[in-house]
Amino acid sequence: MSLDSPTRRRMLQGAAAAGLLAFPMINLGRYAVAGATERTCSARAVAIVERALVIDMLFVPRIDLTPAGHSRPLSDREVADFRACGINVMHNAVGVGSRSDALEFLAAQQGFAGRHPDLFELVDSAEDLDRANDGRRIAMIMGLQNASPFETVEDVTTFHGLGLRCAQLTYNSQNRIGSGSTDRVDGGVSSYGAEIVAAMNRAGMLIDVSHCGDRTTLDGIELSTQPIAITHSNCRALAEHPRNKSDEAIRALAAKGGVMGITGVRMFVRNTEPTNVGHIADHVEHVARLVGIEHVGIGSDADLNGYDDMPPDQYAQLKGLYTSSYAFRERIDTDGFDHPRKIYDLTEELIRRGHGDADIALILGGNFRRLLGAVWNVPAPTAATEEE
Repeated sequence: MSLDSPTRRRMLQGAAAAGLLAFPMINLGRYAVAGATERTCSARAVAIVERALVIDMLFVPRIDLTPAGHSRPLSDREVADFRACGINVMHNAVGVGSRSDALEFLAAQQGFAGRHPDLFELVDSAEDLDRANDGRRIAMIMGLQNASPFETVEDVTTFHGLGLRCAQLTYNSQNRIGSGSTDRVDGGVSSYGAEIVAAMNRAGMLIDVSHCGDRTTLDGIELSTQPIAITHSNCRALAEHPRNKSDEAIRALAAKGGVMGITGVRMFVRNTEPTNVGHIADHVEHVARLVGIEHVGIGSDADLNGYDDMPPDQYAQLKGLYTSSYAFRERIDTDGFDHPRKIYDLTEELIRRGHGDADIALILGGNFRRLLGAVWNVPAPTAATEEE
């Protein structure tokens, strides 16, 4: 949609009147991006973000480890930040263990979206993503960061029917399907795992290998008949970390038509300080140089504000859930990518580095839109057979 279209103008005017979103012109060609906290960015960055379909392929609505985290309504401030964040589509996924955990997560998060119907829209098909670009609601893709809840091959179809559209093969540790990134030994995708991969292909469910070990990552790419995703990892060539991906894996992913989402988790971005949004752009550019701009996107792996604003007890609890190989530092968020309007700061950095508007739009979401459209080939319902 054009920025100067009547629909876009009405949407912006209505949001501004409600105090939720506004871009008042200020000096030096910069705009105020207003939410709960105002920031400024260039007119060009605003135009790119507003014109693009912005997809964050790992973005949870709220990081809250308490049981009430999913049931507490969003505050006026949180709603304002969501409306001003610039993101049109979010892939909402967490690491789960059991089948019951997965069912509880899906029920809780779909209920969360349902309690905010003016803000979120659950995604069923690729066409739902395109409707999200009108700026009215954020499209929510339901995912799981572990396929261990698939206790039978038939569970893939069952979960797809419940709205699941993306699943990692493994989280950080071994399951029946394969090995995780922090396992000491990686045996690759198991025979059962190969059946799950085939079932996900048939169902039109996106396969994700972000947390998989190196061998399992390569096996998952090879076994799939469809392109797959690394929704939220960075490049090991720039930051040595078990959660980051080798150039070999990135090349294999791209050769199959896949897309890699770059994350803002500090220890995945850089091994030393400082660690800022410019270093996130380094990972974007590394993938682009290695395999082409068509194979890189964004998967922030956070909520709007990131991790460092968590209550201290929850912050310590979160860090305690991971092995020492995660190498947490004092902070988890990356400087300049730790606030609700972070997508604008990244866009500014890509502009500063000389990237064109069209390429930036691919990075912000165009590439993941292409991938999801190719994979979500959900068959149409079978027509009832007439009795003779």
